[in-house]
Amino acid sequence: MTMENWYTVKVKYNKEHRDGTLKRTTEPYLVNAMSFTDAEARIFREVGEEVRGEFIVTSIARTDLNEIFYYDDAEVWYKAKVSYINEDADTGKEKKVNQNFLVSAKNLKDAYDRISESLKGMMASYSIPLIAETQIQQVFNFEPSDSDAPLVSQEKANKRVAALKKAGLKGSKINVAYSADEED
Repeated sequence: MTMENWYTVKVKYNKEHRDGTLKRTTEPYLVNAMSFTDAEARIFREVGEEVRGEFIVTSIARTDLNEIFYYDDAEVWYKAKVSYINEDADTGKEKKVNQNFLVSAKNLKDAYDRISESLKGMMASYSIPLIAETQIQQVFNFEPSDSDAPLVSQEKANKRVAALKKAGLKGSKINVAYSADEED
């Protein structure tokens, strides 16, 4: 399942610093989710494992990103604005198109080099008018989990429907609902 809905979720919590002191801080995280509600649920699941104590979600905002380039050797995220000219096939008019990319890099130059390398195969000429360091702490990409799996396998559901039909139930629609641990 491919999802391209990115949300910036800001989380406020008491962060423990290296000297052991606690300070109230708000940090943004980037979440790939299906909706605002899903983004909030995912951030509670993900951040809840890392943060000790209580935390609150202070804001959720849809974030326009065309692509994310992750590299294992860097934890700082840079947002790059890439511009290119696109010609409308019907009218022949040229239109400037801007796209946002996110890249993990060690510094600004490294971010520029990584974006340039990633876009090397692009047919149109482009420019990178802006690269800025973000405050994003972590990116949580969508990964199907066990909780996303259906409660009942399709095979079990089909067997249950067949048994109900055999028992004499008539009708065009039969809804089957039972828990996954129920025996046949």
